[in-house]
Amino acid sequence: MPHTFHMTTKTQSILILVIAQVSALSLWFISSAVLPDMLREFSISAGRQAALTSAVPAGFVVGALTSALLGLSDRFDPRRLFVICACVASFSGFGLLVFEPGSNLSIAMRFITGAMLAGVYPVGMKIAVGWGKEDRGLLVGLLVGALTFGSASPHLVAWMGEAEWRTTIKIVSSFTLLSALLIMFAKLGPYHAKSPAFKMSSITQAWTNKRVRYAYLGYFGHMWELYAMWAWIGVICYASYSFSMPETEAVSFSKITAFIAISLGGVACFFGGYWADKIGKERVIIIAMTFSFLGALATAFTFGRAPLGTFFAVVIWGIAIIPDSPQFSALVADAAPPEIAGSLMTFQTAIGFALTIFTVQITPYVVAWTSWPTVIVIMAIGPLFGIYFMRRLQNPA
Repeated sequence: MPHTFHMTTKTQSILILVIAQVSALSLWFISSAVLPDMLREFSISAGRQAALTSAVPAGFVVGALTSALLGLSDRFDPRRLFVICACVASFSGFGLLVFEPGSNLSIAMRFITGAMLAGVYPVGMKIAVGWGKEDRGLLVGLLVGALTFGSASPHLVAWMGEAEWRTTIKIVSSFTLLSALLIMFAKLGPYHAKSPAFKMSSITQAWTNKRVRYAYLGYFGHMWELYAMWAWIGVICYASYSFSMPETEAVSFSKITAFIAISLGGVACFFGGYWADKIGKERVIIIAMTFSFLGALATAFTFGRAPLGTFFAVVIWGIAIIPDSPQFSALVADAAPPEIAGSLMTFQTAIGFALTIFTVQITPYVVAWTSWPTVIVIMAIGPLFGIYFMRRLQNPA
């Protein structure tokens, strides 16, 4: 008799979780994906362009800390918390169709989106790690990969919808609503348990514990670059391609470039998680950050030149910029006392996303003063910073 494949409960639940995460997190960069099309209809200042994106991490920081302080994922079934937050996030996405782009209310909708996604991504992490101990690095890598694919997907939808930015918002917001339905089919794993409550007293370890301190500082270098790149890469490509392509073609090619670059980073997360357990987390981080630094420099060098040169540079940058991300959290978990590891990871994430508010918001102003290649080189400082502290972590003299 032919062999019949039976999907295990674990595999089925993780697959559902990954699809739900991709669908929900597609809302994060929706405004970045459709910004060039919005600007054809509306005059939006540089500051408000940035605010449409930076409001999301601002909301995420507030939502994550509130959720941790109240212990929401411990007091309630995390799947139900996911459902509620995904539904509200979806409605805030549809709100972008109601309020004028760049207005205070549209920016408020983006803040609400970020706050609600704090009840999706970290909660998804909690569900995932409940399914294993020995393979937690891989499980976390899969969830970060889902985050990455979700971040890339609005660029693909925008590319397929061409200039119909309203249709793009409708589709992506509907994906998020669909994720709320999907997650209820996932099961909780045998290792699912309460996470430690956030303790303000624990944050002193972020400085006094040398290994935790180095992991924090390396992570900040990573976050300095990551969300500024993800938020603005479509605009960067459009500006570069416009030197040698008609506007319509430049807009279209920039959207598909952003999707390919970011989504391939999601694939790299899987391999990064696999190899981290074999050759060491610090080594994987250093390798990823080295190539991210080189990819950024190549993007700056090829800016405004042959489009294919910029395309390949951006793809290399996109692949390398994310697989180190889950390993920073794993390093903190390894170095911290088990009873406060959750608090320290919460604080690490909160500061990291707070940093992205600054980098995303200031980018258009720095571009106005200098140029995109200069801004890209400034982004590349982040990986150098991270490499330095990972070297210190490898050799804590």
